[in-house]
Amino acid sequence: MARIPATDDSPERRRKAIRYAVPVLAAGVAAATIGLVPALASAGSPNLPDITAKKLIEKIAVSDTQTISGSVKFSTDFGLPAIASAFGSSLGGSGTGGSASANPNDQLTKLLTGTHTLQVAADGPDRQKVSIVESAAEYSVIHNGNDVWAYDSGSNQAYHSTAPQGAKSGAGTDHTSSTLTPQQAADQALKAVDSTTSVTVDGTAKVAGRDAYQLLIKPTQADTTVGSIRIAVDSATGVPLKFTLTPKGSAKPAVDIGFTKVDFGKPAASTFTFTPPKGAKVTTEKSGADAAKKDGTKAQDNAKSALDGLNVIGTGWDSIAELKTPKGSLTGQQSNTKGSTFDTQSLISSFGKTVKGSFGSGTFVSTRVVNALITDSGKVYVGAVSQDALVKAASK
Repeated sequence: MARIPATDDSPERRRKAIRYAVPVLAAGVAAATIGLVPALASAGSPNLPDITAKKLIEKIAVSDTQTISGSVKFSTDFGLPAIASAFGSSLGGSGTGGSASANPNDQLTKLLTGTHTLQVAADGPDRQKVSIVESAAEYSVIHNGNDVWAYDSGSNQAYHSTAPQGAKSGAGTDHTSSTLTPQQAADQALKAVDSTTSVTVDGTAKVAGRDAYQLLIKPTQADTTVGSIRIAVDSATGVPLKFTLTPKGSAKPAVDIGFTKVDFGKPAASTFTFTPPKGAKVTTEKSGADAAKKDGTKAQDNAKSALDGLNVIGTGWDSIAELKTPKGSLTGQQSNTKGSTFDTQSLISSFGKTVKGSFGSGTFVSTRVVNALITDSGKVYVGAVSQDALVKAASK
């Protein structure tokens, strides 16, 4: 299908900008480009009727499951513990049990590394709950109608935000829309479809006690760092139960999100109610139409500023985002939300190695999936591609 060239403010261009915002999301979308190669499910356990890859993707798309609850094992290994720690520090959060804030923006960066146990529940678009369960504490985000509550039991801090009057139902879901469950990860991976990937149904499996088909996605382009994506799809409901992204040349996944227990029944209404415990410190976000308008205008200005400097090079798996950063943003002293200062250039250099080319010199920052080249002239090239591909893009 031919693509319509994107204007500066088109939905497609905004989608491309968002694609490169967060490493987990970038990896998911980069792996999204699929060429539908019909294949039949091979023999395996359990024994399920044959299905083509196209039919299985359609089964995911038309799934109308609205209620779900269960336990999710969430593991990430991007090879970036230092980077994740720096992100957490600059945001002001230091993890459950000692964080500076219960705000989800401060807390959820911990999911960039390690293995975590999540408890999830959903009852339609207006009620969801996600809890990160640690050994000594629990952090929860609860969305119920126009209210979003977050609570960190380790520090006894709560966060509350309310959608403005007149906002449509579900407006408060921003903080629970990260790639936290197999369904969300699979949704990101199946949004775009073209001929840069082959897709087959690679047998069956048991996931959380459910019979599932295994959808196997592999790239056909040479420069990508993504080896494969495997999605286990519930045979009865079409709900993705497990999502695994494995880098090229490795047997160890970079992202592995899967249900260990799952129930498609309606969760109890009490699941989505929350009252701050006695003595909890509660932070309330600005609410009301005026605050929403102000925040919305600021968000639009920030998005427009980011889009103005965005250019997407290449297609499919080999796509690279080229960003022109504001002058001085990658040099000099910067401040985080705690008031501490740090030298941006020194921080960047500590993460990577110096590379040179016809573009000049810069710093190559690598993870197991998403890589970046930050040039001394202030341009940033990001993609789920190799170092050579980034250097080539910067040298054009």
